[in-house]
Amino acid sequence: MNGKQRIEAALRGEAADRIPVMLHNFLMAAREAGITQRQYREDPAKIAAAFIQAVETYDYDAICVDIDTATLAGAVGVPVDFPEDDPARCERGCLPELAAVRDLPPPDVAASPRVQVWLEAVRLLKAHFGDEICVRGNCDQAPFSLASMMRSPEEWLMDLMDEDSRADVDLLLRHCTEASGQFLRLMAASGADMLSNGDSPASPDLISPAMYRTFAQPWEREIVATAHALGKPYLLHICGNTTLILDDMLATGADVLELDYKTDVRAACAAFKDRAVFCGNIDPSGVLALGTPQLVADKTRELLAVFAGNPRFILNAGCAIPPATPSANLRAMLDAAR
Repeated sequence: MNGKQRIEAALRGEAADRIPVMLHNFLMAAREAGITQRQYREDPAKIAAAFIQAVETYDYDAICVDIDTATLAGAVGVPVDFPEDDPARCERGCLPELAAVRDLPPPDVAASPRVQVWLEAVRLLKAHFGDEICVRGNCDQAPFSLASMMRSPEEWLMDLMDEDSRADVDLLLRHCTEASGQFLRLMAASGADMLSNGDSPASPDLISPAMYRTFAQPWEREIVATAHALGKPYLLHICGNTTLILDDMLATGADVLELDYKTDVRAACAAFKDRAVFCGNIDPSGVLALGTPQLVADKTRELLAVFAGNPRFILNAGCAIPPATPSANLRAMLDAAR
């Protein structure tokens, strides 16, 4: 089997010839390719070359094409800072007052040069790998997360607590859902095999499960439906301890849930059953970046033991792998799985 076939087997709930591996390693891939984050985010050829080198080096099955968590925000008007060797980041919100959402023009994310870089990188990777490797086109932020960037996280959380603001909150979430959906459609047209978004501000680390069900999950469900209408499997990523919302996340219809190391993997394994694929969830910092190869191998084997006999599993870190992660540690994770 090749890498794409292994991922497809996990999606079908069928055993592969070895544990499928998807790496969220864009930071590490750029560092090992000898390019800065500025060079990486500005040049689709460099993005593709970094991932090609990573696949050739580590022999894994699925590429997560990621650039930063601010591309979609920038496309809808959020001011963005561009460090030389760190991912781009949002400086502040673009809606000082929530009521300003009523005057927003419809989003047009295709007009963003940074979105186009992302899409071209996917096209280049598909041209190189064809159907040998699964190419996951990450589409940056899900609606709830994007809304928090447009308002700023602090103001957004205050908005959610104000019952008089509910109509404008829903209007902003609708606007962000359209922007996220546009990116999904563009990414599908670029040839990505799988689509995904992150929605980490919707984590129980920041909002209650009830707030998640009210303000995040319905819009996640819409973008999952968009991906499925495009004929693409969909992965949802939320950082933090998502144990309290596992059933709610599954109810979005996402095919794959990529979960952080804080989530109770035994609870996840029991909840997922035949409903979705678990992707994760080795601690990217405390274990992969800062641990020893032995610790990495031990933690990987512990995770694999929980999912033994469950083919709906893809090995990955719980979130983005830090750039300075030792190569020996990443190899230890892969060797333990094989």
